[in-house]
Amino acid sequence: MKTALWWIRRDLRLSDNQALAEALRQAGTVIPVFLLDPKLLASDYVGPARLAFLFDGLRTLDSKLREQGSRLILREGEPLEVLNTLCLESQAEGIFAEEDYSPYARQRDQKIALTLPLHLLPGITVFPAQMLTKANGEPYTVFTPFSRMWRSLPASGRPLPAPERLPVVPELPSLEIPGTPNQPLDHSFKAGEEQAQKRLNDFIDNGIFEYAMLRNRMDLEGTSQLSSYLRLGMLSARQAFWAARQASDSAKTSKEREGVETWLTELIWREFYTSILYYFPFVRGTAFKADLRSIHWRDDPDGLAAWQTGKTGYPVVDAAMRQLNTSGWMHNRARMITASFLTKDLLIDWREGERYFMQRLLDGDPASNNGGWQWTAGTGTDAAPYFRVFNPILQGQKFDPLGNYVRRWVPELEKVPANYIHSPWIMPIETQKQVGCLVGRDYPTPIVDHAMARKRVLLAYGGRPYDV
Repeated sequence: MKTALWWIRRDLRLSDNQALAEALRQAGTVIPVFLLDPKLLASDYVGPARLAFLFDGLRTLDSKLREQGSRLILREGEPLEVLNTLCLESQAEGIFAEEDYSPYARQRDQKIALTLPLHLLPGITVFPAQMLTKANGEPYTVFTPFSRMWRSLPASGRPLPAPERLPVVPELPSLEIPGTPNQPLDHSFKAGEEQAQKRLNDFIDNGIFEYAMLRNRMDLEGTSQLSSYLRLGMLSARQAFWAARQASDSAKTSKEREGVETWLTELIWREFYTSILYYFPFVRGTAFKADLRSIHWRDDPDGLAAWQTGKTGYPVVDAAMRQLNTSGWMHNRARMITASFLTKDLLIDWREGERYFMQRLLDGDPASNNGGWQWTAGTGTDAAPYFRVFNPILQGQKFDPLGNYVRRWVPELEKVPANYIHSPWIMPIETQKQVGCLVGRDYPTPIVDHAMARKRVLLAYGGRPYDV
């Protein structure tokens, strides 16, 4: 074919881009296209932080395309209509894109494929979801056998290099990339493929061997923080996989190898939740476990607002929520703690938390975010037992032992001694005065008693009446 469209969705990169590579193989001219879909832009699951990261990423990608002799064409509108118009304008004979597994994306792509020559290529995951099924063709609903199957597959092909040169794009109208809306105040993630590679290399060189030991410490830089780049495809899952594989080959001790394998397991969890969303799309709005769909969640607007704004009176919960609101990111251990607090301590519907996280997270991924929330709530596939209730005091003491994480994000507790930092309400009043933090005035008293809340949630999950 003479001309093809490379429809960019969640693959803002030139290297290891199978959709781009196939388009270049089949067509002499390849036109990079990104569509602003009004339906997605208006979604309750989209927020300014991730849009800002997306737009910055598009600017960076456009700059790289221009260096290669190409450029980005940006359009806005209903995808089928816009793509049809572009095909007519450019005389494109094919559309190449990475396959996406969200319910909306699949419905959209199926509709487009009925009319236009849409070719979908792998890339969002290391292995396509369709490859990871049981012998009888049924999907896995438990992580361990899924992981075993995943690890047993022959290694995927090595990441593809970026093309050295791209075809010149014909004269076509294009919108300006929107400005950055409401950039987070402490936004430390720079968009773009080069930044993603830099962060990956730094983690492989300086962090992956200690990952198993440090990953749960909220006060330390023990994680890769690559999730935002994987979410928008500034880094491919395959690139992450091969980097981990090379690190494993260079590991000198079993401890170092354990660090690599533990990180690789997190990558497999990402693919597991992608598979769950692909085969069970109802999980976006419904508990996976049928017997837990009848939980009577509490209607508590004040409690929800306190949780959202980081004013619950539990320091580790408040620190985590303020980190999210300020930076667009949150440590994974903190995600579990805050999710448990909302669903178990406050007995508020996990869907409220899922939506709020999607609105705030740079790495807000419909599969991983839903999977994490349902895991913590105990309603999902392969979930934590419903009776597991995270104690926010003990979690803080264990994973932020000196309180440095709390002090960073909750400055009113900056001078509180470490032995009181995770339960400041037990501080003697004289100590409160000395450190300039009166509980109830400078920092909230706890909005719920954890011990009482635990009893209440066990009654609710057991289908028994509880006192609201």
